[in-house]
Amino acid sequence: MPAIRIWLKNPLAVFTANALDARGGLVVENDVIVELLAAGQSPALPCDQVFDAREHVLLPGLINTHHHFYQTLTRAWAPVVNQPLFPWLKTLYPVWARLTPAKLALASKVALTELLLSGCTTAADHHYLFPEGLENAIDVQVDSVRELGMRAMLTRGSMSLGEADGGLPPQQTVQQGQVILEDSQRLIDRYHERGDGAQIQIALAPCSPFSVTTEIMAESAALAETLDVRLHTHLAETLDEEDFCLQRFGLRTVDYLDSVGWLGPRTWLAHGIHFNEQEIARLGEAGTGICHCPSSNMRLASGICPTLELIAAGAPVGLGVDGSASNDASNMMLEAKQALYLQRLRYGAEKITPELALGWATRGSAKLLGRSDIGELALGKQADLALFKLDELRFSGSHDPLSALLLCGADRADRVMIGGKWRVVDGQVEGLDLKGLIADHRQAAEELIRG
Repeated sequence: MPAIRIWLKNPLAVFTANALDARGGLVVENDVIVELLAAGQSPALPCDQVFDAREHVLLPGLINTHHHFYQTLTRAWAPVVNQPLFPWLKTLYPVWARLTPAKLALASKVALTELLLSGCTTAADHHYLFPEGLENAIDVQVDSVRELGMRAMLTRGSMSLGEADGGLPPQQTVQQGQVILEDSQRLIDRYHERGDGAQIQIALAPCSPFSVTTEIMAESAALAETLDVRLHTHLAETLDEEDFCLQRFGLRTVDYLDSVGWLGPRTWLAHGIHFNEQEIARLGEAGTGICHCPSSNMRLASGICPTLELIAAGAPVGLGVDGSASNDASNMMLEAKQALYLQRLRYGAEKITPELALGWATRGSAKLLGRSDIGELALGKQADLALFKLDELRFSGSHDPLSALLLCGADRADRVMIGGKWRVVDGQVEGLDLKGLIADHRQAAEELIRG
């Protein structure tokens, strides 16, 4: 096949995530970026297509590093609207235990579609529910990702510590360690892609200290080392979790992480709120990453992630929307806006800029997933792009286009490209029956709640 060259010409504004100049746009050849152009500059070689981007703000595709796709079925459910994490979970676990493959497929497709429409091109999902009949949950998610043409880090989660043994989840939601490890190996062997341009990757993700045994944590770390894949879990999200670790293990959360072989650059953690200075230093020294989930942390009143201290210590920081039952959305632009505002409460307006928040949503998130081929606009990077228009009423009177994205609340991309292919055109996902998807998903959500 001959190379296809596309010039995205003269964007209204551009954020490269690396301070490179691309005011004249960029050239995509097949699936990668081959030229960045300064203002007034033209491509070195002729282009097959020219896209006039003068009305668009151009960004790298956003990267979501923590989600629970299945939770789109339980958004804004009245019994948990006003609950903090532990009672919220205990109320929802029995509902989630009724998940079926068909419902998970709909939930995943809705989550991915919502992310894609927000400018997100790569998503990490943390799926840890495998009740009877849903043993192949990750396989279901792979199909949904491929259908939408996105990239994903699908984490094989697990829960092995049920209520009967002192854990939080009900027994019907837990699995035996050997089952978890064998399925983890199967998924990596079957789906995990390596190298630049990978579409599907697999990581290992025991759910949390209060839902898995120390054995499955340690054995997952050993398997990840052997197979060279990443590790993911929830950690230091709430003070209740900290108390659980102290009572059950006699350790604070980072000490516990270290004790099971997880403190290292292979690991990224969801939330990472309740760390002391010494723990932050240890995380930074180890290169362990943190996914900041501002909307969920505010919704459940969990606390505020100490992002700047973590970054100063050497820990990478990225963003995640978390589950759609604690957000209750799957929108990466709104998450970046929420990160901007929440972190300003902690550090002040001068230190937390729109560029910093967008950097967390792009280059920072790529680092969490161990990827150097996405998350920024630069030569040789994947052509994963998000383009936003500022032509709605909410943007009228705005002056700085890049700041306007967050301050005025952009929530829907006009165009999204993944690997050189347009996946969103004129605000619509190519080839998707959105009304039909919504109708089917709503029915599935009602059925799940009714039982």
